[in-house]
Parts: sequence; C-alpha cells; structure tokens
Amino acid sequence: MLAVNNIEVIYNSVILVLRGVSFEVQDGQVVTLLGPNGAGKSTTLKAISGLLRSELGEVTRGSIAWDGSRLDTRNAEDIVREGIIQVIEGRPLFRHLTVEENLHTGAMVYEGGRHYKDDLERVFTYFPRLKDLRKRTSGYLSGGEGQMLVIGRALMGHPKLMMLDEPSLGLAPLLVAEIFEIVREINEKENVSVLLVEQNARAALGLAHHGYVMEQGRIVLDGPAAHLRENEDIKEFYLGLNTSGERKSYREVKHYKRRKRWLG
Repeated sequence: MLAVNNIEVIYNSVILVLRGVSFEVQDGQVVTLLGPNGAGKSTTLKAISGLLRSELGEVTRGSIAWDGSRLDTRNAEDIVREGIIQVIEGRPLFRHLTVEENLHTGAMVYEGGRHYKDDLERVFTYFPRLKDLRKRTSGYLSGGEGQMLVIGRALMGHPKLMMLDEPSLGLAPLLVAEIFEIVREINEKENVSVLLVEQNARAALGLAHHGYVMEQGRIVLDGPAAHLRENEDIKEFYLGLNTSGERKSYREVKHYKRRKRWLG
C-alpha cells in the first residue's frame, strides 16, 4: 500500500536529514519506526503526508508511492484526501473549540463531512470519554484526553493510513496502554493501516506487526516485531535490558549507545 523507496530529505537546501530511507506498510498492517531523538522519524512522516514544504524541506531523491501512485510530488491537501492522515506530535488542537467542534473539523476531509453524525458516534464507541466531554473546550483537556481527541479527529476523516507521531509522549503508563489498545482495535475493526513513530519501544513493538530502527537519518535494522523484541541489540538499548533480562543502569545504556554493533 505505502512504499517509501530510497528517499533523501534536505531542509533549507542545505541540511541533509534522511539518507536513503526505504520501507513499506502493507494493507491493514501496523508498522513502527523506532529510534532516538533526531533520527529522522518525524521528518519521514512529514515527507509522506506532504507537510515538509511548510518547514522548507523537500524530498530530493527517491520516491514515495501509495497504491503505485507517486505522493512526493503532491501537496498535503491532496494527500489527506487519499486517506493518509498524520496525527502530529504534541497533540495540536483548535483549543478555543469544543471537543465536538474539533471532531467536526476532522470530518470535513471526507466527502465534505456528509457522514458527520454517524462518524461521531463511531468515534465515541472507541473513546467514550470524548462523548462525556463533547461540549468541553478542548484547551482544558488533560494530556490523555487530548491524545484521544487528536486520534478521534483523524478517525473522522476515514483514514486508510493513520500516522501517529509519539502518541505516548508525556502520558502515564496505564494511559499509554489504554490508548495503544484502542489503536489496535481501530486497526483490526476498521482495517486502518498504522505507521507509528514512537520512543516507547516496548509499547510500540507490542502493537506493531513489523518494525524499523532509524539512526542518523537511515534505517539500520528491521524485522517482524516479535523478532525485534527478542533481538539483543533492541533489548539492551531500546528496552534497557541486559542479556539476562535485568534492567541496565543509565550509564550502561549510554556506554552501549557508543558501541552499537549495527553502526560498526
């Protein structure tokens, strides 16, 4: 469904951020991009969704295809109407609008919002809390409620591919588990493909079918999520565990970062 082929991304015609990145997302699949801050994960999502241009970035090499049709030459408005919807990091909302009004804005990208009422009830089945808060001004929501709202708003647009950028950021572990379980339910019931950028490797690999590890703007490791969970490199660095399954100290993790074998 989505094929990213050897793309290179440059900002301001000077700063090279992505270097030959290739991966794919199959129909109905959950794929996660793992990696530290600055690895290029968010830039990858913006290259797919067409948001790079608003940040003076461009795809200068390679291609991005959706069902065989090129995306990297199209603008963000056209791409979102193809059913490719990015949930941006930081839970951006129209904070002066109510929860229901925010959801209404998301509905407008699909057939002009003609299915708004049915879609609203569909979102409320996944996020009952939002139904209770439907008249609340969204600027007063908690972090977890805000994350539910931005995912719900994306769902109103009938996505075929939903791209989530750091949905666990700043949330308590129990809330992260709840939101990831809802994403799993959406994937299974709606057959929505998911591309997940996440630093919480444990949660991401528990949800995904396949994973890719990014370092310094390139893919350095990939495989089925179950295999990555058992990979000793992933255990040591991203899960913070040593070979006996015990949690490593932060100093040990920093030392491991300097000797990661896949960059040797």
